[in-house]
Amino acid sequence: MMETIYVHGAPGEYVLQKGILDQLEAKLLERGLQKILIVHGQKSWKAASPFWPALDTVESTEYIYNGENSLTEIATVSRLTVEGGFDAIIGVGGGKVLDLTKSAGHLTHKPVVLIPTLTSNCSPWTPVSVIYDDSGRFLRFDIYPVSASLVLVEPRILLQGPVDMLIAGIADTLAKWYEADVQLAAIEDKSVPLEICYFTAKQCKDLLLKHSKSAVSAARTGILNEDFIKVAEAIIMLGGMVGGFGDRYGRVAGAHAVHNGLTVLEETHHALHGEKIAYGILIQLILEDKWDELASILRFYRELALPVSLEDLGVQEVTEEKIIAVAEKTVVPEESIHVLPGEMTAAIVSEAIRNLEKYIKAHA
Repeated sequence: MMETIYVHGAPGEYVLQKGILDQLEAKLLERGLQKILIVHGQKSWKAASPFWPALDTVESTEYIYNGENSLTEIATVSRLTVEGGFDAIIGVGGGKVLDLTKSAGHLTHKPVVLIPTLTSNCSPWTPVSVIYDDSGRFLRFDIYPVSASLVLVEPRILLQGPVDMLIAGIADTLAKWYEADVQLAAIEDKSVPLEICYFTAKQCKDLLLKHSKSAVSAARTGILNEDFIKVAEAIIMLGGMVGGFGDRYGRVAGAHAVHNGLTVLEETHHALHGEKIAYGILIQLILEDKWDELASILRFYRELALPVSLEDLGVQEVTEEKIIAVAEKTVVPEESIHVLPGEMTAAIVSEAIRNLEKYIKAHA
Protein backbone atom coordinates (compact mmCIF):
# COMPACT_ATOMS: atom_id res chain seq x y z
CA MET A 1 0.00 0.00 0.00
CA MET A 2 1.27 3.49 -0.85
CA GLU A 3 2.79 5.41 2.05
CA THR A 4 0.68 8.26 3.42
CA ILE A 5 2.12 11.70 2.71
CA TYR A 6 0.78 14.60 4.77
CA VAL A 7 0.58 17.69 2.56
CA HIS A 8 0.80 21.22 3.97
CA GLY A 9 0.96 22.98 0.63
CA ALA A 10 0.61 26.73 1.19
CA PRO A 11 -0.65 29.57 3.36
CA GLY A 12 -4.25 30.65 2.87
CA GLU A 13 -3.09 33.67 0.86
CA TYR A 14 0.38 34.86 -0.15
CA VAL A 15 1.28 38.15 -1.81
CA LEU A 16 4.69 39.60 -2.68
CA GLN A 17 4.36 43.16 -3.92
CA LYS A 18 5.82 46.59 -3.33
CA GLY A 19 3.44 48.49 -1.07
CA ILE A 20 1.47 45.37 -0.09
CA LEU A 21 1.30 46.40 3.57
CA ASP A 22 -1.02 49.23 2.54
CA GLN A 23 -3.60 46.48 2.01
CA LEU A 24 -3.05 44.95 5.46
CA GLU A 25 -6.10 46.46 7.15
CA ALA A 26 -8.44 45.58 4.30
CA LYS A 27 -7.20 41.99 4.30
CA LEU A 28 -7.64 41.73 8.07
CA LEU A 29 -11.19 43.10 7.90
CA GLU A 30 -12.22 40.74 5.10
CA ARG A 31 -11.23 37.93 7.46
CA GLY A 32 -13.27 39.45 10.28
CA LEU A 33 -10.14 40.29 12.29
CA GLN A 34 -10.61 43.55 14.19
CA LYS A 35 -8.29 43.19 17.19
CA ILE A 36 -4.74 41.97 16.65
CA LEU A 37 -1.59 41.27 18.63
CA ILE A 38 1.59 42.20 16.73
CA VAL A 39 4.66 40.16 17.74
CA HIS A 40 8.05 41.46 16.64
CA GLY A 41 11.65 42.02 17.65
CA GLN A 42 13.55 45.28 17.98
CA LYS A 43 15.41 44.95 14.66
CA SER A 44 12.47 43.56 12.73
CA TRP A 45 10.17 46.38 13.80
CA LYS A 46 12.78 48.96 12.86
CA ALA A 47 12.96 47.36 9.40
CA ALA A 48 9.18 47.18 8.94
CA SER A 49 8.14 50.50 10.50
CA PRO A 50 8.81 52.70 7.43
CA PHE A 51 6.35 50.53 5.47
CA TRP A 52 3.78 50.00 8.22
CA PRO A 53 0.33 51.45 7.45
CA ALA A 54 -1.97 53.38 9.73
CA LEU A 55 -4.72 51.10 11.01
CA ASP A 56 -7.93 53.13 11.24
CA THR A 57 -10.45 50.43 12.14
CA VAL A 58 -8.39 47.49 13.38
CA GLU A 59 -7.20 47.75 17.00
CA SER A 60 -3.61 46.61 17.58
CA THR A 61 -1.24 45.94 20.48
CA GLU A 62 2.49 45.22 20.16
CA TYR A 63 4.61 42.63 21.96
CA ILE A 64 8.41 42.56 21.71
CA TYR A 65 9.74 39.02 22.01
CA ASN A 66 12.94 38.08 23.86
CA GLY A 67 14.86 36.61 20.91
CA GLU A 68 13.89 32.92 21.07
CA ASN A 69 10.89 30.82 20.13
CA SER A 70 11.05 29.17 23.53
CA LEU A 71 8.37 27.39 25.51
CA THR A 72 8.35 30.36 27.88
CA GLU A 73 7.77 32.84 25.05
CA ILE A 74 5.10 30.66 23.46
CA ALA A 75 3.26 30.52 26.80
CA THR A 76 3.57 34.29 27.22
CA VAL A 77 2.25 35.17 23.75
CA SER A 78 -0.54 32.60 24.10
CA ARG A 79 -1.58 34.06 27.46
CA LEU A 80 -1.55 37.62 26.11
CA THR A 81 -3.64 36.51 23.13
CA VAL A 82 -6.31 34.88 25.27
CA GLU A 83 -6.40 37.49 28.04
CA GLY A 84 -6.43 40.35 25.52
CA GLY A 85 -9.25 38.84 23.49
CA PHE A 86 -7.31 39.19 20.25
CA ASP A 87 -8.79 37.87 17.02
CA ALA A 88 -5.41 37.06 15.45
CA ILE A 89 -1.64 37.26 15.88
CA ILE A 90 0.61 39.04 13.39
CA GLY A 91 4.29 38.07 13.31
CA VAL A 92 6.75 40.62 11.91
CA GLY A 93 10.34 39.46 11.68
CA GLY A 94 12.71 36.63 10.89
CA GLY A 95 12.23 32.93 11.37
CA LYS A 96 12.09 32.87 15.16
CA VAL A 97 9.44 35.60 15.38
CA LEU A 98 7.33 33.91 12.73
CA ASP A 99 7.75 30.50 14.38
CA LEU A 100 6.69 32.00 17.71
CA THR A 101 3.60 33.48 16.08
CA LYS A 102 2.69 30.13 14.55
CA SER A 103 3.25 28.30 17.83
CA ALA A 104 1.03 30.69 19.79
CA GLY A 105 -1.58 30.68 17.05
CA HIS A 106 -1.75 26.91 17.24
CA LEU A 107 -2.15 26.85 21.03
CA THR A 108 -4.82 29.55 21.04
CA HIS A 109 -6.56 28.42 17.83
CA LYS A 110 -6.22 31.93 16.41
CA PRO A 111 -5.35 32.75 12.78
CA VAL A 112 -1.86 34.07 12.11
CA VAL A 113 -0.58 36.66 9.67
CA LEU A 114 3.12 36.55 8.79
CA ILE A 115 5.21 39.46 7.51
CA PRO A 116 8.84 38.41 6.97
CA THR A 117 11.69 40.89 7.29
CA LEU A 118 14.50 38.51 6.25
CA THR A 119 15.18 36.15 3.33
CA SER A 120 16.86 33.58 5.55
CA ASN A 121 14.41 30.65 5.53
CA CYS A 122 10.99 29.31 4.50
CA SER A 123 9.29 29.97 7.85
CA PRO A 124 6.74 32.39 6.30
CA TRP A 125 5.39 29.57 4.13
CA THR A 126 5.41 26.51 6.36
CA PRO A 127 3.18 25.46 9.30
CA VAL A 128 6.35 24.40 11.12
CA SER A 129 8.06 25.93 14.16
CA VAL A 130 11.51 25.21 15.55
CA ILE A 131 11.36 25.26 19.35
CA TYR A 132 14.27 26.24 21.62
CA ASP A 133 14.84 26.51 25.34
CA ASP A 134 15.33 29.93 26.94
CA SER A 135 19.10 29.81 26.35
CA GLY A 136 18.66 29.11 22.63
CA ARG A 137 19.35 25.37 22.57
CA PHE A 138 17.33 23.36 20.06
CA LEU A 139 14.53 21.26 21.56
CA ARG A 140 12.34 20.05 18.67
CA PHE A 141 10.30 21.15 15.68
CA ASP A 142 6.51 21.06 15.61
CA ILE A 143 4.25 20.68 12.57
CA TYR A 144 0.81 22.29 12.83
CA PRO A 145 -2.40 21.25 11.07
CA VAL A 146 -3.27 24.82 9.98
CA SER A 147 -1.11 27.11 7.83
CA ALA A 148 -0.92 30.88 8.10
CA SER A 149 -4.08 32.69 7.02
CA LEU A 150 -2.08 35.39 5.26
CA VAL A 151 1.54 36.05 4.25
CA LEU A 152 2.45 39.53 3.02
CA VAL A 153 5.93 40.13 1.61
CA GLU A 154 7.21 43.67 1.09
CA PRO A 155 10.38 43.09 -0.97
CA ARG A 156 11.87 46.45 0.03
CA ILE A 157 11.94 45.28 3.65
CA LEU A 158 13.75 42.08 2.65
CA LEU A 159 16.21 44.03 0.52
CA GLN A 160 17.58 45.93 3.50
CA GLY A 161 18.24 42.78 5.55
CA PRO A 162 21.82 41.71 6.34
CA VAL A 163 23.55 40.35 3.23
CA ASP A 164 25.09 37.47 5.17
CA MET A 165 21.60 36.34 6.21
CA LEU A 166 20.52 36.33 2.56
CA ILE A 167 23.55 34.24 1.56
CA ALA A 168 22.91 31.85 4.45
CA GLY A 169 19.27 31.56 3.32
CA ILE A 170 20.46 30.73 -0.19
CA ALA A 171 22.64 27.91 1.16
CA ASP A 172 19.87 26.56 3.39
CA THR A 173 17.49 26.50 0.41
CA LEU A 174 20.10 24.93 -1.88
CA ALA A 175 20.15 22.03 0.58
CA LYS A 176 16.47 21.40 -0.21
CA TRP A 177 17.55 19.84 -3.51
CA TYR A 178 20.36 17.69 -2.20
CA GLU A 179 18.45 16.47 0.85
CA ALA A 180 15.34 15.65 -1.19
CA ASP A 181 17.26 14.11 -4.09
CA VAL A 182 19.13 11.60 -1.92
CA GLN A 183 15.77 10.28 -0.71
CA LEU A 184 13.56 10.62 -3.78
CA ALA A 185 15.86 9.70 -6.68
CA ALA A 186 15.57 6.00 -5.90
CA ILE A 187 11.74 6.02 -5.75
CA GLU A 188 10.57 5.09 -9.25
CA ASP A 189 6.81 5.41 -8.84
CA LYS A 190 6.43 8.67 -6.93
CA SER A 191 3.04 9.87 -5.74
CA VAL A 192 1.84 13.24 -7.02
CA PRO A 193 2.86 15.09 -3.81
CA LEU A 194 6.35 13.58 -4.05
CA GLU A 195 6.60 14.58 -7.71
CA ILE A 196 5.75 18.17 -6.72
CA CYS A 197 8.32 18.00 -3.91
CA TYR A 198 11.00 16.73 -6.28
CA PHE A 199 10.22 19.33 -8.94
CA THR A 200 10.23 22.26 -6.50
CA ALA A 201 13.46 21.03 -4.90
CA LYS A 202 15.12 21.03 -8.32
CA GLN A 203 13.72 24.51 -8.96
CA CYS A 204 15.36 25.66 -5.71
CA LYS A 205 18.75 24.67 -7.05
CA ASP A 206 18.22 25.92 -10.61
CA LEU A 207 16.86 29.33 -9.65
CA LEU A 208 19.47 29.91 -6.98
CA LEU A 209 22.38 29.02 -9.25
CA LYS A 210 21.05 31.36 -11.94
CA HIS A 211 19.95 34.39 -9.91
CA SER A 212 21.83 34.46 -6.59
CA LYS A 213 24.86 36.47 -7.69
CA SER A 214 22.70 39.32 -8.99
CA ALA A 215 20.36 39.06 -5.99
CA VAL A 216 23.27 39.47 -3.57
CA SER A 217 24.46 42.45 -5.61
CA ALA A 218 20.99 43.99 -5.25
CA ALA A 219 21.10 43.51 -1.49
CA ARG A 220 24.53 45.15 -1.32
CA THR A 221 23.53 48.16 -3.42
CA GLY A 222 19.99 48.48 -2.08
CA ILE A 223 18.57 48.52 -5.62
CA LEU A 224 15.70 46.04 -6.01
CA ASN A 225 15.81 43.82 -9.10
CA GLU A 226 13.95 40.80 -10.46
CA ASP A 227 16.78 38.46 -9.49
CA PHE A 228 16.40 39.43 -5.85
CA ILE A 229 12.66 38.76 -5.99
CA LYS A 230 13.22 35.37 -7.65
CA VAL A 231 15.73 34.36 -4.97
CA ALA A 232 13.48 35.63 -2.16
CA GLU A 233 10.57 33.58 -3.49
CA ALA A 234 12.78 30.54 -4.01
CA ILE A 235 13.79 30.72 -0.34
CA ILE A 236 10.33 31.44 1.04
CA MET A 237 7.94 29.73 -1.37
CA LEU A 238 9.83 26.96 -3.14
CA GLY A 239 11.76 26.06 0.00
CA GLY A 240 8.48 25.78 1.89
CA MET A 241 6.82 23.73 -0.84
CA VAL A 242 9.54 21.08 -0.77
CA GLY A 243 8.69 20.04 2.78
CA GLY A 244 5.03 20.99 2.42
CA PHE A 245 4.45 18.45 -0.35
CA GLY A 246 7.23 15.99 0.41
CA ASP A 247 6.57 15.52 4.12
CA ARG A 248 9.58 13.70 5.60
CA TYR A 249 11.16 13.25 2.15
CA GLY A 250 11.40 17.02 1.74
CA ARG A 251 12.84 18.05 5.06
CA VAL A 252 16.31 17.06 6.24
CA ALA A 253 19.02 14.52 5.43
CA GLY A 254 22.81 14.58 5.58
CA ALA A 255 23.51 18.31 5.37
CA HIS A 256 21.40 19.15 8.41
CA ALA A 257 22.89 16.28 10.40
CA VAL A 258 26.38 17.63 9.71
CA HIS A 259 25.16 21.07 10.80
CA ASN A 260 24.08 19.56 14.10
CA GLY A 261 27.40 17.77 14.40
CA LEU A 262 29.27 21.06 13.99
CA THR A 263 27.50 22.48 17.03
CA VAL A 264 29.85 20.50 19.29
CA LEU A 265 32.67 22.85 18.24
CA GLU A 266 32.40 26.16 20.07
CA GLU A 267 34.48 27.76 17.33
CA THR A 268 31.58 27.34 14.89
CA HIS A 269 28.92 28.91 17.13
CA HIS A 270 29.29 32.30 15.45
CA ALA A 271 28.55 30.80 12.01
CA LEU A 272 25.04 31.20 10.68
CA HIS A 273 22.74 28.19 10.30
CA GLY A 274 22.91 28.35 6.51
CA GLU A 275 26.70 28.59 6.52
CA LYS A 276 26.97 25.32 8.42
CA ILE A 277 24.36 23.78 6.13
CA ALA A 278 26.51 24.82 3.15
CA TYR A 279 29.42 22.83 4.59
CA GLY A 280 27.04 19.95 5.33
CA ILE A 281 26.00 19.79 1.67
CA LEU A 282 29.61 19.18 0.66
CA ILE A 283 30.03 16.39 3.22
CA GLN A 284 26.78 14.78 2.07
CA LEU A 285 27.98 14.84 -1.54
CA ILE A 286 31.18 13.05 -0.53
CA LEU A 287 29.17 10.47 1.38
CA GLU A 288 27.15 9.94 -1.82
CA ASP A 289 30.42 9.76 -3.81
CA LYS A 290 29.27 12.65 -6.01
CA TRP A 291 32.64 14.31 -6.58
CA ASP A 292 31.72 15.81 -9.95
CA GLU A 293 28.71 17.56 -8.39
CA LEU A 294 30.89 18.79 -5.54
CA ALA A 295 33.40 20.26 -7.99
CA SER A 296 30.59 21.94 -9.91
CA ILE A 297 28.90 23.48 -6.89
CA LEU A 298 32.17 24.82 -5.48
CA ARG A 299 32.24 27.48 -8.18
CA PHE A 300 28.92 28.77 -6.89
CA TYR A 301 30.16 28.63 -3.28
CA ARG A 302 33.16 30.75 -4.12
CA GLU A 303 31.03 33.33 -5.93
CA LEU A 304 29.05 33.86 -2.71
CA ALA A 305 31.97 33.28 -0.31
CA LEU A 306 30.23 30.31 1.31
CA PRO A 307 32.36 28.15 3.64
CA VAL A 308 34.05 25.15 2.05
CA SER A 309 36.23 23.99 4.95
CA LEU A 310 36.30 23.81 8.72
CA GLU A 311 38.72 26.71 8.74
CA ASP A 312 36.14 28.82 6.88
CA LEU A 313 33.72 28.07 9.72
CA GLY A 314 36.17 29.37 12.31
CA VAL A 315 38.03 26.21 13.31
CA GLN A 316 41.57 27.57 13.61
CA GLU A 317 43.25 24.22 14.25
CA VAL A 318 41.65 21.17 12.65
CA THR A 319 42.57 18.20 14.84
CA GLU A 320 41.60 14.55 14.69
CA GLU A 321 39.75 14.95 18.00
CA LYS A 322 37.57 17.72 16.57
CA ILE A 323 36.79 15.77 13.41
CA ILE A 324 35.76 12.71 15.42
CA ALA A 325 33.63 14.81 17.79
CA VAL A 326 31.71 16.33 14.87
CA ALA A 327 31.28 12.93 13.22
CA GLU A 328 30.03 11.25 16.39
CA LYS A 329 27.41 13.95 16.93
CA THR A 330 26.40 13.75 13.26
CA VAL A 331 25.56 10.04 13.44
CA VAL A 332 23.68 9.75 16.75
CA PRO A 333 20.73 7.37 16.21
CA GLU A 334 18.04 10.05 15.93
CA GLU A 335 19.93 12.08 13.30
CA SER A 336 18.65 12.55 9.73
CA ILE A 337 21.90 11.36 8.14
CA HIS A 338 20.57 7.82 8.40
CA VAL A 339 18.18 8.42 5.49
CA LEU A 340 21.27 8.23 3.25
CA PRO A 341 21.89 4.82 1.65
CA GLY A 342 24.28 2.53 3.48
CA GLU A 343 25.37 2.55 7.10
CA MET A 344 26.44 5.98 8.36
CA THR A 345 29.06 5.63 11.08
CA ALA A 346 31.35 8.10 12.81
CA ALA A 347 34.32 6.55 10.99
CA ILE A 348 32.70 7.06 7.57
CA VAL A 349 31.74 10.68 8.32
CA SER A 350 35.20 11.39 9.77
CA GLU A 351 36.77 10.13 6.56
CA ALA A 352 34.44 12.36 4.50
CA ILE A 353 35.50 15.39 6.56
CA ARG A 354 39.18 14.56 6.07
CA ASN A 355 38.66 14.03 2.35
CA LEU A 356 36.91 17.38 1.96
CA GLU A 357 39.71 19.16 3.80
CA LYS A 358 42.29 17.50 1.51
CA TYR A 359 40.27 18.28 -1.62
CA ILE A 360 39.89 21.95 -0.75
CA LYS A 361 43.59 22.34 -0.05
CA ALA A 362 44.44 20.63 -3.33
CA HIS A 363 42.05 22.87 -5.30
CA ALA A 364 42.65 26.17 -3.52
